[in-house]
Amino acid sequence: MTTDQSKLLQEQVHHAYENNQPLNIVGGNSKSFYGNNITGEVLKLSDHSGIVEYEPTELVITANAGTSLSEINQLLDSKNQMLGFEPPQFSAGATLGGTIACNFSGPRRAYAGAARDFLLGCNIINGKAEMLTFGGNVMKNVAGYDVSRLMAGAMGTLGIILSCSVKTLPKPEAEMTLSLNCNENEAINTMRNWAQKSLPISATCFYGSQLFARLSGTDKAVKTAFKNIGGEAISNTDLFWQSIKEQQHEFFLTDKPLWRVSIDATASPLKNKTCLYEWSGALRWFHADENDTSLIDYAKSHDGHATLFKGHTQTENVFQALPDGLAIIHQNLKKSFDPKGILNHGKLYSGF
Repeated sequence: MTTDQSKLLQEQVHHAYENNQPLNIVGGNSKSFYGNNITGEVLKLSDHSGIVEYEPTELVITANAGTSLSEINQLLDSKNQMLGFEPPQFSAGATLGGTIACNFSGPRRAYAGAARDFLLGCNIINGKAEMLTFGGNVMKNVAGYDVSRLMAGAMGTLGIILSCSVKTLPKPEAEMTLSLNCNENEAINTMRNWAQKSLPISATCFYGSQLFARLSGTDKAVKTAFKNIGGEAISNTDLFWQSIKEQQHEFFLTDKPLWRVSIDATASPLKNKTCLYEWSGALRWFHADENDTSLIDYAKSHDGHATLFKGHTQTENVFQALPDGLAIIHQNLKKSFDPKGILNHGKLYSGF
């Protein structure tokens, strides 16, 4: 449904389209550090907020893009539900639209799915100021292209998300976190072995000499898994995973640039680099200079990719370069949704 606020946004995009004016899409501004630095007229989405529909029995919530994650989490918590991809906020202003646009997911991602996997549908404004609707607000199997999921991770370069519908999950009956002492190689092997078993693991993290695993499920399943895995139970489960999700853990508390490496979970450790592991080893965080190419080489050698996540000054090349074929696909999508290149131009890759 078209609202007065969405009409105003559409008018602003139409004016920008007619005048070839680049737009800088801003929600709660909690993720301004992420991606290439860009310029353009600010298109503010934080005022386009509010829960559109929530059906607890259907496990679906629909909200406008400017709705804060805090408001959504509070509502879901009242019904003993949650966002299954456990998105980070990084600040109180974090919005649903920005979270989906960045495809940000937290510690639960490797076990429950990414933000993209929970996205059922969305309403957008493309670069030609056309309002488009993709997907819906129910879980169903349909044929054709799942265009709504293109918006997850596109960082506003294909369209301005007005609202979206996402699946929710019931909160687990019980949770606990265990800790084991080991080195990096032992941690990688242990997480690989856990992945091959039917265990109620919902998060893993390794740093220093400590491997952590969160168990989520029925009380019986959690207790049985803890008995089989061993280790010591920690007392501050929620606070610990909050520190990982929101990057408040001691590892992240430095001014050095932060790199995010998505990689084969079984890849050997990178020598001479301190690392924090998540997602059973498939997500690895490093601190290194922004011009350090060793992390890109490391990612490429294991069919992964590296991103200069935070603390950089670069205006381009924050993301690892795409292979030629994939770059052409990205460029063609950009031309289709935003032919004049006015939406967050260069946010992902320079040139489009």
